Amino acid sequence: MIQRIAKLYLDTSVFGGYYDVEFDEDTQILFEKIYLGQFQVVYSSTTEDELLGAPEKVKQLLPNLSDTLKTRIELTEEAVNLADTYLAENVVGRTSRSDCFHIAMATIHGVDILVSWNFKHIVNVKRIRGYNAVNMKLGYKAIDIRSPKEIIYNED
Repeated sequence: MIQRIAKLYLDTSVFGGYYDVEFDEDTQILFEKIYLGQFQVVYSSTTEDELLGAPEKVKQLLPNLSDTLKTRIELTEEAVNLADTYLAENVVGRTSRSDCFHIAMATIHGVDILVSWNFKHIVNVKRIRGYNAVNMKLGYKAIDIRSPKEIIYNED
C-alpha cells in the first residue's frame, strides 16, 4: 500500500519556534522530518507577510525549504469570508483575524493538519471546537490542529 505524505500547514509561530528556547527542540525535530520528506509543508501569503517582521534567521527557514517540500497558497475572498465567520461566531476576538486566516486557508485547501505553537488562539480545545463548528455549519470538513510536539511524537 502506498502511503500518502501528510500535508502540514505551518503557521508563523512554527517558524519562530525554531529559534525559541521554549520550542526549539521540538520544532527542529519537525523540520528534520520535513527535510527527510516525511511531510509536505503548506504555507500561505499570510505566513509570508507575518515573517517580514521576523529576525533574519527565522525568515530564511521558509526559502531554505526545497520547492519539492512546500506548497504556497493564497488568501482568497473565500478564506477571508470563512475567517470573518469565525470572528462573527466569537470563536476568537477581532484581534485574532490573521490567526483565522490561517485556519480558513488550511480548511479550504484540505490540509491534513494545521500546526501551531499558538495555544491561546489556535491549539486550544475550545477554539478548535469553535472553528470546526463553523466549518461543519458551512459545509467544510473539520480541521485537525496540533502543536509540533504532537506531530513528532504521535506518528505511526
